[in-house]
Amino acid sequence: MSAPATRPPTAAPYARHFADRYDTWFGKPSVTSDTVALLARLAGAGSALELGVGTGRVALPLARRGVRVEGIDASPEMAAVLAAKPDGDRVPVTIADFTRPPRTGRSYDLVYLVAGTLFELDTQDDQLRCFRAAAQLTGEQGLFVLDAFVPEVLVAAPQEPDGQAVPTADGDRVVLHRSFDRAAQRYHSHYRITPGDGSPTVDLDVTFRYAGTGELDLMAHQAGLELRERYGDWSGTPFTDGCAYHVSVYRHAR
Repeated sequence: MSAPATRPPTAAPYARHFADRYDTWFGKPSVTSDTVALLARLAGAGSALELGVGTGRVALPLARRGVRVEGIDASPEMAAVLAAKPDGDRVPVTIADFTRPPRTGRSYDLVYLVAGTLFELDTQDDQLRCFRAAAQLTGEQGLFVLDAFVPEVLVAAPQEPDGQAVPTADGDRVVLHRSFDRAAQRYHSHYRITPGDGSPTVDLDVTFRYAGTGELDLMAHQAGLELRERYGDWSGTPFTDGCAYHVSVYRHAR
């Protein structure tokens, strides 16, 4: 028996403790612009729901384009940052586990999640439940959009022994180290963040359960969805052999 929709949501530790710095550390303006442009094209004049809306990095500019956007997130801290931003009141947020959204009877033209959020779900069952929730939340012509790394490419990529520098917005230094457990289909990201203002160094850990495009398409099929199109990034680059990243658009199966 599945858990009730009222199950208390659990936010990632970084969401609880670093909501006010999240955009500075991980917001990439060029990627955000491409993401918003593609989502706006897919949503048209309709409505959208972001799963894991966070601080509204994508939802707010999408709303400013005229899309009626709502969000679901497990973190009240992230939602508070969103609400405090200019136009934050344009994106209502429900605090909930987005794999078990409240049953309101509403549907959306577009349901989406970004920044690899699907892989933060801990198990295959959690990820499949996300697909099923998206299918329930979209109307007959609605779309479900997600982005993710291609694990075959990510796992095979050489790892820098000193880590990978992640560009930030305000001079903080962020260095990423990844490790992989291929048997468990997981990777672990360790971020060492040295604030530019002299504040103490922060160590931040996130674990992901990854899935290849074939497995994701099978989850979609089990949820009553099918692949409509797949891109190599949010700018709409064709998805070809060797792409390290994908943006996948699903629709209800015909």
